[in-house]
Amino acid sequence: MAFQTVQIAPMRLLVAQGHSRSLAWRLGQLERLRLLLTGHEEQLMAALAADLGKPEFEAYLEISIVRDELNLAKRQLRRWMAPKPMQLPLVYQPGRAWVQPQPLGCVLVIAPWNYPLMLLLKPLVSALAAGNTAVLKPSELAPHVGALLAQLVAEYFDASVATVVQGGIDAAQALLKLPFNHVFFIGGAEAGRQVLKAAAAQLIPVTLELGGKNPCIVLDDADLEVSAKRIAWGKFFNAGQSCVAPDHVLVTPGLRKPLEKAITAAIAAFFGPDPSLSSSYGRVVNQGQFDRLSALLEGAELICGGERDRQNLYFAPTLAACCENHPLMQAEIFGPLLPLLEVADLDAALSKLNQGPQPLAIYLFSRSGKAQSEVLQSSQSGGVVFNDVILQAGIASLPFGGVGASGMGYGNGRSGFETFSQQRSVLQRPFQLDLPFRYPPYGRRLSWLRHFLG
Repeated sequence: MAFQTVQIAPMRLLVAQGHSRSLAWRLGQLERLRLLLTGHEEQLMAALAADLGKPEFEAYLEISIVRDELNLAKRQLRRWMAPKPMQLPLVYQPGRAWVQPQPLGCVLVIAPWNYPLMLLLKPLVSALAAGNTAVLKPSELAPHVGALLAQLVAEYFDASVATVVQGGIDAAQALLKLPFNHVFFIGGAEAGRQVLKAAAAQLIPVTLELGGKNPCIVLDDADLEVSAKRIAWGKFFNAGQSCVAPDHVLVTPGLRKPLEKAITAAIAAFFGPDPSLSSSYGRVVNQGQFDRLSALLEGAELICGGERDRQNLYFAPTLAACCENHPLMQAEIFGPLLPLLEVADLDAALSKLNQGPQPLAIYLFSRSGKAQSEVLQSSQSGGVVFNDVILQAGIASLPFGGVGASGMGYGNGRSGFETFSQQRSVLQRPFQLDLPFRYPPYGRRLSWLRHFLG
């Protein structure tokens, strides 16, 4: 469907008329999505490989994370939808009050190219579970996934429930002029600002999942080998093109050289002596991203890697040393380049961290409960992980989102359901016991009012 012809009025009307309120309707739509995934798994994996050179293992993980989201929603949906009773003060008795989660209407999901399947369909799970209809805008930089999802969504869903709109920036700009009830955007900070600005003109609420320079802090008491393997895996998964990937490593002076050797050894163990031949290593998305990463690497001291092939979009897993004012440290890297910087201790690492925008994640490698507590108490980020990386993004029961420059609002599980729901306040009172106290003329009732209300 061309973006010029998308009609959201019928999609809004379906929700406004109450057709999507029932548990049965919502579970039915989630089942359609489950069937889409299970019936076309091989096609979806092939599309991910075509767009990003994704290894089968990583492509399957992307699909399985959506399945986990689906399974959680189906199990918990009745509970999420249930009215939440609220206590009434004595002066409002008799009566009862509750909060009723209700759908917002028709929502827009704009997804990025790095996980083009997962980051489009996970918000769809939340939107459908909350009883909404949805327009999905996949990234034009992942054209195979976008075209396949456009075909499959049209096959499995009525057009008044879910539809895919393909296209580039022009398509996104045209969509943002439509009266959606919510916009869920995942992508870069600059594009997020434009989405927020466009939505503000119509007072449309927005969820932004952005990124940032996620630090990995490695202290002397960390398990060196395990830390190195986990950092290397998380950084070079999807060729480093993850918003939650470790962006850089802050390491104490005494541990720096051993950590460099351990990460280098982990890279060799994962991908062999020539990662370009490994079926377990992906590619950067296009030559524009390739050129940006090449420019970032200029002037850095290579520890390992650095080999690249522009024609085949291959960029080796690369470990580098640099100073704080190097281009690698000025913006989110979003690729397979991992700089290491020395810090004196945890306090110095946190001081450096707090001088910049809040990241999407902080990763601390340390056995110390005191150090872990200090990170929680003395920093801000979307999430924190101790002694591992990136796993938090795939846990459906954990809220996922940023803070400040790394985003606003939450997805995943119940948090995603609540993002796409209105928390509607309801008060019910009987006609009996209609006390005259509140009605004029008030006379000298002020002293009574002060006594009862304080």
